[in-house]
Amino acid sequence: MLTRAATANVPAAWATADEFYGGDRGLRRDLQSRGMGYVLAVAKNHRVTTSPALGPQRADQIAAALSRRAWNRYSAGAGAKGPRDYDWAWIALTPPADEQVGHHWLLVRRRISDGELAFYRCWSPTPVALPTLVRVAGTRWCIETAFQTSKNATGLDEHQVRRWGSWYRHTTLVMLAHAILTVIAARERTRPQPDDQKLTPLTVNEIRRLFAKIVATTHTLTHRLLWSRWRRLHQARARASHYRRREQLAHRPSPS
Repeated sequence: MLTRAATANVPAAWATADEFYGGDRGLRRDLQSRGMGYVLAVAKNHRVTTSPALGPQRADQIAAALSRRAWNRYSAGAGAKGPRDYDWAWIALTPPADEQVGHHWLLVRRRISDGELAFYRCWSPTPVALPTLVRVAGTRWCIETAFQTSKNATGLDEHQVRRWGSWYRHTTLVMLAHAILTVIAARERTRPQPDDQKLTPLTVNEIRRLFAKIVATTHTLTHRLLWSRWRRLHQARARASHYRRREQLAHRPSPS
């Protein structure tokens, strides 16, 4: 798929993926040959070399030896419950002799609440700053959210077919339905609503629910809209409470 996209001149400066792909050396080399930077998740036992004198080490061993000053707090992007803040550290790597072009790093993400670690193998043809790698790592969340929303809202995983043609038609229609709901939600967020400042914005799931209720019930449209307003008001209050807790947590000092 990456080869086909690159051949079609799809503009992309970075690639990112989960551990299954991060451990694939062939994929990493292919991306490097194309000059495409990557931030690929790897397992904690993934071995990299930070110094020829030390030789290959496990990613979690390298993270355990980091000092407190090595960590920097950045947001990986906006999430459903506010900024996704983590502590991040990056370590320059010594690549193999046949991969000397470009810049190699091990990126480590630490969750603020419990200290859980995640690891990424990174490469760029030119020097980049840590926030750039953090931003790329955070884009995976958008893709995973889109898949999850498509499953919940439009039935992406409910095809119950066995042939390629049937699966392709189902998936295409589901993606179209998801795109329509997303566009409606995006437009609703740009409309001025001075009386609804305390409401959460209309989401894809909420719009789909309204469509379903309007079609399948005898209640009036006004009744359904008022019910949606009540639910979104309570969601806004819950979100505000969550933001306050997150802010208090974010101001705690990082563990050494």
